[in-house]
Amino acid sequence: MKKITHSNGYTSPPAYAALRIKAIQSLLIEKGIVSEEALNEVVDIYENKVGPHDGAKIIARAWTDVSFRKKLLDDGTQTLSELGMTGFEGAHVVFLENTSDIHNVVVCTLCSCYPWAVLGLPPAWFKAPQYRSRVVIEPRKVLEEFGTNIPDNKEIRVWDSTAEIRYIVIPERPEGTESLSSSELSCLITRDSMIGTRLAKSVRE
Repeated sequence: MKKITHSNGYTSPPAYAALRIKAIQSLLIEKGIVSEEALNEVVDIYENKVGPHDGAKIIARAWTDVSFRKKLLDDGTQTLSELGMTGFEGAHVVFLENTSDIHNVVVCTLCSCYPWAVLGLPPAWFKAPQYRSRVVIEPRKVLEEFGTNIPDNKEIRVWDSTAEIRYIVIPERPEGTESLSSSELSCLITRDSMIGTRLAKSVRE
């Protein structure tokens, strides 16, 4: 957390939310409910070990393996479990496939339910009230603000995550990528494209 120092030498206190989190963390440690080492390990996992690169590998495989893609679409939860990608934030996951006729986009209107176990930490805008309220009302306009222009003849479906279920988008595979390896394909898949606010990168990008 960045500290702000004024010209008089005093340091501004942390934001209220940060202070509240620190107080709760200190109380949990003090009461022996959790150790500081365990908290640090959780933070390290989600900041450095789990992230959208894991999800990108799954999508790249789905692009090249028809039977694997079908498994993801039929039962994403079980397929992820077989890959060892489960956890309290990824217990129920549904994969949505973008096609030439349909574009899927994910939101959580109530809070910020998100498939952490596959995509890592959610972006700040995913939790913002502006995104959560507007994308369900005017999805095409919101996507345009992300730089994603969906043709008028393509249906946009908005999926609302809940505490019981999370969604991950399988973006359309870009043209001209037939000769790319799985690792090369995964570089074209971003976190935002797996939320649905952007398309997968083209080979030119």
